[in-house]
Amino acid sequence: MANETKILKRSEQNPADCWSVEDLFPNDEAWEAEFQACQEIPEQMAAYRGRLGTSAATLLEYLEYSEEVNSRINSLYIYTMLRHDEDTANAAYQAIQGRCSSFLVRLSSATAFEEPELVAIPEEELKEFYTQEPGLEKYRRYLTWTRLDKDHILSQAEEDLLAGAGEVTSGPHDIFSAFSDADMKFPTVTDSTGKEHALTHGSYIALMESPDRTLRENAFKSLYGVYGSFRNGLSAMLNTEIRKNVFLSRARKYDSALQAALTPVEIPEQVYHNLIEAVHQNMEKMYRYMALRKKAMGLEELHMYDIYAPMLPEADRVITFEQAKEYVLAATKVLGPEYHKVIESSFTERWMDIYENEGKRSGAYSCGCKVHPFVLLNHKDNLNSAFTLAHELGHSMHSYLSDKNQPPIYSHYVLFVAEVASTCNEALLMRYLLDHTTDKRERAVLINYFLEQFRTTLYRQTMFAEFELKTHELAEAGEALTAQRFCDIYYELNKLYYGDNMTVDPEIAMEWSRIPHFYRRFYVYQYATGFSAAMALSQRILTGGSEAVEQYLKFLSGGCSTDPISLLKIAGVDMSTPAPVNEALALFGELIGELEELLA
Repeated sequence: MANETKILKRSEQNPADCWSVEDLFPNDEAWEAEFQACQEIPEQMAAYRGRLGTSAATLLEYLEYSEEVNSRINSLYIYTMLRHDEDTANAAYQAIQGRCSSFLVRLSSATAFEEPELVAIPEEELKEFYTQEPGLEKYRRYLTWTRLDKDHILSQAEEDLLAGAGEVTSGPHDIFSAFSDADMKFPTVTDSTGKEHALTHGSYIALMESPDRTLRENAFKSLYGVYGSFRNGLSAMLNTEIRKNVFLSRARKYDSALQAALTPVEIPEQVYHNLIEAVHQNMEKMYRYMALRKKAMGLEELHMYDIYAPMLPEADRVITFEQAKEYVLAATKVLGPEYHKVIESSFTERWMDIYENEGKRSGAYSCGCKVHPFVLLNHKDNLNSAFTLAHELGHSMHSYLSDKNQPPIYSHYVLFVAEVASTCNEALLMRYLLDHTTDKRERAVLINYFLEQFRTTLYRQTMFAEFELKTHELAEAGEALTAQRFCDIYYELNKLYYGDNMTVDPEIAMEWSRIPHFYRRFYVYQYATGFSAAMALSQRILTGGSEAVEQYLKFLSGGCSTDPISLLKIAGVDMSTPAPVNEALALFGELIGELEELLA
């Protein structure tokens, strides 16, 4: 019997390939000491209850202390998150993350008075406060943003009740994460020669990209077969998440769960609807691309397990992590010496956890932190992982520059703009690779990869967004959301988005059950809007000279110092209109045309 691909244990990883969590706390004992030192903070914060509107001095004192506390607590939580994600089955780190989460709920309960009291300060009185305490000017944006939501702030008793329910409302996400990442196991799968391959969350996409169609089909059917065997439990998890979102939106007097998700981050609902409408109006481009893929692969039927595989044999290209690093460094050099220097330091200072190990959280992310960002990867030696590296370092540089240029209270940024920075890095990498090849076949391979970014990031994430919208609207209308209902909705959306050139396999109806982003309400649409904005920004950076670069870096340094639509206007893109989405889809059509000519 062939040997199956080995997945290392955490203890077998090379420390040089692991992130430097010790930069946060040198060891667990140091974390424990800081955790214990913070135990009295909730009571100290609660001492301000009923006093925020009594004087300008008290309000300033509270805001300054709150900013300091949030910085300390952020470090505590990030340490537990990173340690947990290294090996989600590690009981010790499950325990400290649970303790930290419980503490955060206690702190949230202790400070539940903040929003109601800030909202209750009369406008004229607040204006007088700014005059009495010039230090409050720093917090004007924060106070204005908080008070924008005043129609949705509840009574003190109601706010206390919702804050105390924090551990309960996080339940669907926590249960799904533990079940999917730690408990769910998959059988090994065989390729056309009988060789066995380990099937995991981390290896699945790599298997789906294999030129071996038998391996792809077996991996596809095995993965969704396992998910399908738990369909009722998984549907109960997602149903509870959706019902929770509906309940909380109604409790806060929003018209819908969508409004409740977008209003606090200052995104007009029309942006969400514009995206779906623009993609619907450009479906023929996706159908044309699927027809081209089917023809190029020489298939009588194009199945769902064929769409990640290379259309061209040369697309099966080995790119080591070291090679990916050099590509990213070269592609981002256009963003100037400071940006480039920090990107270089991210490798030497071990910001990244590079390779998969048993129990490690799947996927990839970047987490901003005051010491430096941390990046989780599950690198495979392929082009997709090279782009993942560029993507996550885009997030990291956004975090780094915002932390450097904004006070802690404004150093974070909303997800809507986060995906712009990451996807812009991907676009720059693609432009670099295209500019540095003279081989027509290699250019075809790269264009095909670029087209796949459009398919997976713009079209597929919009399909996810439409699934979220439909399921939430059904819940709001009092409809039942069963496993079969989820499957029916998801299957029909796949038929709509892929068209008649695709054989929509019945197994794909279960894909909803493995998407972690559905446990972050109305999150995924931002990949599609971010991709559209990034296409425009990358073009400006490459053609607009130093002024365009300066505007882009100013955007990256902005944190949440103003609303996200205004931040993007600083960089030169207006996402309040559907224009960037339509422009991106027009480019998609042009690239399909070029690939058709190259393949002909």
